[in-house]
Amino acid sequence: IAAVDLFKTLLYTVNNLLQQHEYKTALAVVKGFRNGAVYGAKIRAPNALVMTFLFRSGRNLACFVLTYKGLQSHCFLAAYVGGWLVFGENNNINSQINMYLLSRILFALSRLAVEKGFVPKPRKDPFPLFAVLVWGIVLWLFEYHPHTLQPSLQSSMNYHYHDSNTWHDISDFLIYNKPKTNR
Repeated sequence: IAAVDLFKTLLYTVNNLLQQHEYKTALAVVKGFRNGAVYGAKIRAPNALVMTFLFRSGRNLACFVLTYKGLQSHCFLAAYVGGWLVFGENNNINSQINMYLLSRILFALSRLAVEKGFVPKPRKDPFPLFAVLVWGIVLWLFEYHPHTLQPSLQSSMNYHYHDSNTWHDISDFLIYNKPKTNR
């Protein structure tokens, strides 16, 4: 019973601490770090564990949130510093995260431009135009300037669009992408 009472007292103390206004900023930093770590692990689930052990980069989002919330300054300036420190190194993970954010930013800025009246509200859904431009440009780049694309995108597109043009028999038509060299 003593252990149960100790647990209840500890729980009460922690809950009481969490309600204290004077600790709110520091606790928000800790919670932000926690949320960044959880979210980062969820969206990078297939390779988060490998990246953490091999490259020590699986905690990037958590470190960014810690930096952003810890600076307590203007949101753009805090994000600028956090972006520089945490996501400024040009590597595969940071590249993926930054490209993901860029696509979301472009959508948000488009919506904001309409909301503020800088751009008239479209009469029809502009998404089909967006889709054809994205796919048209990426395939044009791939066919005529492939070196400009990210290596993983080049590889994926090679697999889909170039490797699919060649086969020798049913094994490299249906089973394997390319013929086995040790036949």
